[in-house]
Amino acid sequence: MASSSSYSTLMKYHVFLSFRGEDTRLNFTTHLLQALEDKGLDVSFDEEKLERGEQLSQALSRAIAVSNISIIVLSEDYASSKSCLVELSDIMDRYRVGQQIVRPIFYHVNPSDVENIGGSFKKSFDEHETRRSVDEVKQWKTAFAEVGKLEGWHIDGSISDRPETQSIEDIVAYVMQKLMKHQVFLSLGEDTRLNFSNHLVNALEKVGINVFPDNETLKKGEKLPPTYSRAISASNLSILVLSKAYASSESRLDELSDIMDRKHNPTDKHIVLPVFYHVDPSDVRNSGGHFKTSFEEHESEQPADRVEQWKTAFAEVGKLKGWHIEGGKFDRPETAYIKDVVEDVIKKLTNIGFESASEELVGIEYQKNAILKLIKQKDCRVIGLWGMGGQGKSTLAEAVYKKLSSEFESHWYLQNVREEIKKQGKESLRNEFLSKLLKSNVDISTPTIGPSFSQERLNMKKVLVVLDDVDDSDQIVCMGVKHFGYGSKTIITSRDRQVLESGGADTIHEVKGLNENDSLQLFSTFAFKQLNPAVGFQDLSRRFVKYTQGNPLALKVLGSDLNKRSKNYWESKVEKLKDCPPEKKISETLKSSYDGLDLVEQNIFLDIACFFKGEPLEKTKLFLSGCYKGAECGINKLVDKCLINVSYKELSDFYFGYEISMHDMLEEMGKDIVCQESKTLGKCSRLWNPKHVEKVLKYNKGTDRIQGIQVDISRISDLLFQPSVFESMINLRYTVFYFPWYFLEEEDEDCKKLYTYQDDIISLPDELRYLRWDYYPFKSLSSSFNPKNLVALKLPYGNMEQLWNEGHQDLVHLRKINLFRCKNLKKIPNLLGAVNLEKLACVECESLVKLPSLAHLTSLSLKKFPEIPNNFYELDLSETGIKEVPDFIEHLDRLRELNLTNSMVKKVSSNFSKLKSLNYLNLRGCPIVKSLFPTVDMPSPSLKYMHMDRCRSLNLLSELPPYLTYLNVNDCTSLEKVSFADQNLYQFGYLDADDGYSNEFTMLFFNCFNLNQESINNIEANAMLKIRSLAKKWAARYDWFRFSVWLGLFCCFPGNKISANKFKCQSMNSSLSLKIAPNGGSGSRFLVFSICLVPDLTHCYSFSHVECFCDYQLTVADGGYEKFESTIPFSAASKPEKCMGDHVFILSTIEMVKRDQNYEEASFEFYIRNRWYKENFIKVKRCGVHVSYVDAESETDAIEMVKWTKRSFRHDGEEGDGCPKRLK
Repeated sequence: MASSSSYSTLMKYHVFLSFRGEDTRLNFTTHLLQALEDKGLDVSFDEEKLERGEQLSQALSRAIAVSNISIIVLSEDYASSKSCLVELSDIMDRYRVGQQIVRPIFYHVNPSDVENIGGSFKKSFDEHETRRSVDEVKQWKTAFAEVGKLEGWHIDGSISDRPETQSIEDIVAYVMQKLMKHQVFLSLGEDTRLNFSNHLVNALEKVGINVFPDNETLKKGEKLPPTYSRAISASNLSILVLSKAYASSESRLDELSDIMDRKHNPTDKHIVLPVFYHVDPSDVRNSGGHFKTSFEEHESEQPADRVEQWKTAFAEVGKLKGWHIEGGKFDRPETAYIKDVVEDVIKKLTNIGFESASEELVGIEYQKNAILKLIKQKDCRVIGLWGMGGQGKSTLAEAVYKKLSSEFESHWYLQNVREEIKKQGKESLRNEFLSKLLKSNVDISTPTIGPSFSQERLNMKKVLVVLDDVDDSDQIVCMGVKHFGYGSKTIITSRDRQVLESGGADTIHEVKGLNENDSLQLFSTFAFKQLNPAVGFQDLSRRFVKYTQGNPLALKVLGSDLNKRSKNYWESKVEKLKDCPPEKKISETLKSSYDGLDLVEQNIFLDIACFFKGEPLEKTKLFLSGCYKGAECGINKLVDKCLINVSYKELSDFYFGYEISMHDMLEEMGKDIVCQESKTLGKCSRLWNPKHVEKVLKYNKGTDRIQGIQVDISRISDLLFQPSVFESMINLRYTVFYFPWYFLEEEDEDCKKLYTYQDDIISLPDELRYLRWDYYPFKSLSSSFNPKNLVALKLPYGNMEQLWNEGHQDLVHLRKINLFRCKNLKKIPNLLGAVNLEKLACVECESLVKLPSLAHLTSLSLKKFPEIPNNFYELDLSETGIKEVPDFIEHLDRLRELNLTNSMVKKVSSNFSKLKSLNYLNLRGCPIVKSLFPTVDMPSPSLKYMHMDRCRSLNLLSELPPYLTYLNVNDCTSLEKVSFADQNLYQFGYLDADDGYSNEFTMLFFNCFNLNQESINNIEANAMLKIRSLAKKWAARYDWFRFSVWLGLFCCFPGNKISANKFKCQSMNSSLSLKIAPNGGSGSRFLVFSICLVPDLTHCYSFSHVECFCDYQLTVADGGYEKFESTIPFSAASKPEKCMGDHVFILSTIEMVKRDQNYEEASFEFYIRNRWYKENFIKVKRCGVHVSYVDAESETDAIEMVKWTKRSFRHDGEEGDGCPKRLK
């Protein structure tokens, strides 16, 4: 096929091509395929055309089922192929019930011979009758004769026949017409109907785009006709011609409101393009100018809420990017604008059906299609994308990845390989990458992947992988590219062609700059916030575009800098670039944006380039706010100018937040600016290169110009320097001597690399804002050091016995102190002056016996919970003698994390449930007896993670929040009662979020053998409640979530019985079958499978490498079927001390959400094994399956499956209920 997908995730096709390969593959059919794909259509095209025997392959059957149109190329030998006839029979079955459009092409054959089974076809069927069953051949002949009667195209191949290219043009035109009822809806004011809008419609229709033209003139007060609403709903794209008279029409405003409602619906992906025709876009945004009068008239005649709805939609349209046609003698001709609009519409319609890599994706369609063609070639497994920085390699790779990822068993986009290897090491990144790809933990300690179970699994996987920004061929080898299975594709981006060649790329595609028109559009998007240059700026815009040489990064940065600037500024800037050599034009273009910043903004940019790229926004703001007034405004300015990006992502396991990123070219530019400050290292403002830092410290070359130092200590040799090394660096504000996390975990003596001639002291400058020094080697900070400017002090694994003398009280800026595992630390100084302190971490400080006063009190014993200010957001009091969490805990309203692991806590005040910000609670190993969650007025409870494992005295967990993301109660051997609060008492806004918090639930009750039956029922009910919430969300955002790796529910508790109410289809072994209830609704739906297992865990001593595998098959009425495989890792089980006796597991995963294709039956086979010992299976004693049905159009309805096989029996022989129930 055009794509040989495994179909584990379904893909929609516009056209299915059925043909006899030996006849037409290398001629007519190939040309037809190319013409269809050139129109942006997805075509299912079988490249192999192998004889498959009796049954149509599941892949082809599924491809037919998900195609809109089937085109059958009936050539002379078509009927000689069994597989072609089975294929044809399947197609005609769907045609008869109205599920598919079918059109034949009679290629060098007579249509009457097809209809009457004459000529060469008679001989073929005679041969089949000697080898096949009578009924089977009869079925084929019926389908064959039936297709012969259909209207199609006859290509007889004679001299008098017209060229094949003309026939192909007709076929493509027909397909486009059938697929697209109305591609474009045009909404216009009466004042443009007979002029501009009329010309625009004609231009669109000339290129074959179907337009709903809005031809009716509606009377005042007349409602929008239903045909208009249907046309908007059926269109892919709406063009709004916003003229002076537009807002005077109530029907136009209804139309606009309807269009914007469609745009807001994420499943519609409706595109809206405004044309501001002789009106100012700001008047549209603010309902000003002529529009103010129109809306005032409506307010006097219409209900207030209706007018407010119009004004809201109108203002939103004004914020969209479009074309501004000012008119007048200085503007371009309208024909030029119409040409641009038509070209943009064609591009956007071509891209419908998959997510763009970027909102501002412009001009990469040609290159994207070139890559897609390369990927279809069998001998092209590794594709290299090569080009200069900022050229769009990553954007192009992402666009291709999103287009194709659903066709592969597994897929992963590994971003910033070069940077990530610097951060965490090659092997660590490789193991994380393979874990995502294989959906289970992988831990390979060797530089390359040798013979192992992981290698075998990779060999069996058809994967799509992107390795982004690779600068060493060893990185490609390390990631195991050569071990990926048959049909796998790897895309690698690099600036170095030699890296790609050495890394084994089968082909290398040079990513080139944008052409002039695309460059101008992208530039205008940022410079004018519209798709064309403003009047009077056309020539200047073209000159700037020429200087950027089509580089997308330069176009964005330059356009952002020029936005809202005067014409004089534009002219001055273009003069500066005019005399720059061509090879330096791009870099000078970027630098010109830096030059336009004020001094504070320039310093913030350099700090980010040298120190904070890839760092959390919170950490960056913490430091920068301590150095510069208005730092947050400066960060926002850099974002607006496209010099940095801020994105929401997973920063670490289960922790999401905002991260600062910067393009490599801009990072290099920033570092180059610093290097140009002086040829003497000690006179540069910032140091980050290990060799440079080593020289400055070793030879005491520091000066007052140095403001920041950051270095990975593992990359420098043991260094002996003078205690006074920092004395001359009086303006040093930022010092970070760090080890990668994988070094810190080892806690090796090799980590102690920095020494002085004295062991006890080192001088530090008072200007320090941020100090991090892993394995700080001295006994204390200098007595002369005044920490008055410090905002963060981080000295993990340090050797000090104390920090500073008691005299320092001016600590108003200090917000974070991290003294993790400072084993010699005996004393923390008085922190009364640290009124803004948010975090004090002193975990595993073995010699520390007292905390300092934190709330106008003398030093407190660690046997008592300290009274602290309410500005703390994290409190770690693990392994202390604290016995009680007191009532005053409720005042810590900013507290997000509370850790009391292995402390002596026996009682927790119920007031802790009033903490509005508490996200994480850890009471692991505490002798607590009861944990109560009284019902409180908490409209948006924040608690998501709760660890209470190994609390052996705990006997009651009452009124738990119903949507806890993670609950671990393993080895609570005294626990008897568990209950959950009524879900209706809570509002969980975060369940609608698209982050990891709300798409993964874990409930662990290993070895809680004293649980009573009511508690087990409560646990089961809560698990199913969570599954229902996941099912609705997954179905509503199916296209988004299917790119995720593992999302789901993992729940376990002691027992050996599967609930008959929750899982009505059960089996006493590891396999079962069930009937799928018919789809009684009018729309499409999703099937969401949940499973329940009772495995034999007698010989299972660890869950870290255990996985549940589910092989299942979905069958349709005619016997066609589709096979799937899902894997659920048991690593979430969090290592109970030892699993004693039988346990019940309730499991669900995003992989088991399937779009219903009128399936009638499902069969399942479950097995559990250790991934390291694949032959060592864990027996599944019992299994059960639950099916939820979720309407594709709605998040609010789900049907729960309770109708199974002809007679549904539970394991005890009792007949099950056979009626489906609807859940609200």
